[in-house]
Amino acid sequence: MEVTYLDIVNVDDVGQRIDNFLLRHLKGVPRTKIYRILRKGEVRVNGGRIKPTYRLALNDRVRVPPVRSREQAPVQMTGDTVDILEQCILFEDDDLIVINKPPGFAVHGGSSITSGVIEMFRVMRNQPRLELAHRIDRDTSGCLLMCKKRSVLKVAQEAFRERVVKKKYHLIVDGVWPRDCRSIHHRLKRFETSSGERRVRVDGTGQTARTDFEIVGAAPKATLLSASLHTGRTHQIRVHAQSQQHAILGDSKYGGANAIEVSRLCLHSSRLMVPFGSDRLDISAPIEEEMASIWRALESK
Repeated sequence: MEVTYLDIVNVDDVGQRIDNFLLRHLKGVPRTKIYRILRKGEVRVNGGRIKPTYRLALNDRVRVPPVRSREQAPVQMTGDTVDILEQCILFEDDDLIVINKPPGFAVHGGSSITSGVIEMFRVMRNQPRLELAHRIDRDTSGCLLMCKKRSVLKVAQEAFRERVVKKKYHLIVDGVWPRDCRSIHHRLKRFETSSGERRVRVDGTGQTARTDFEIVGAAPKATLLSASLHTGRTHQIRVHAQSQQHAILGDSKYGGANAIEVSRLCLHSSRLMVPFGSDRLDISAPIEEEMASIWRALESK
């Protein structure tokens, strides 16, 4: 295996972060390996070391060290899976695809999952440059935005960075949510468990985070809430809900031992509003039927 050099001559690559560029070009190489070679300075641009956040410019020359890919099977989907994903499409045009992602579908492949939603749609649409504009957890359902063009992706990602995207969720929490708890501002910090799993906790030294909550419905032992995000921290809604001793039902990471047992994480991305210049994408996703059924059963008790 030899060192390779990649010249940035495609305008669609200009402005892309080097880590995302390598993830796309080094198919089958684990994410951890890509970030390791970046940290060690083995990837160089125009002869110099760069950080993972470096954004590519036209005519940059990227030095890539020899890397060994894990064996990765081609994306394979059953007819049922294709039908499920096609039926989940909320909006599609020449620039975008928005789906109501089912729970249990990872948005991208990883160390234990060869293919996620984005890999499947690349095959379904024969568009290898299709990219995620954002991410939601595997067990969360709801709005997921994918971009067909690099120029559109850059606008969407800038909107997320500038916090002008509006996101609304619905969730079912354990217990009776207090009516005076309308906004939570606890700072959040990432950490790793002894087993290496990434988690988030409330910590005064963490990043600022704000979630606004509104009661939508009340059951004897649970509450249906809507949540509006003012920041987009990892697991923000889940940890903010847990901080009030009202964990989201079905949350295996933050739910504790006393939560009502249900068949899925009861968190759903119900609305996504993204500005695109003078236009605005405003998409709503109906609550997934399994979660709706859980709520009906809780109400009836």
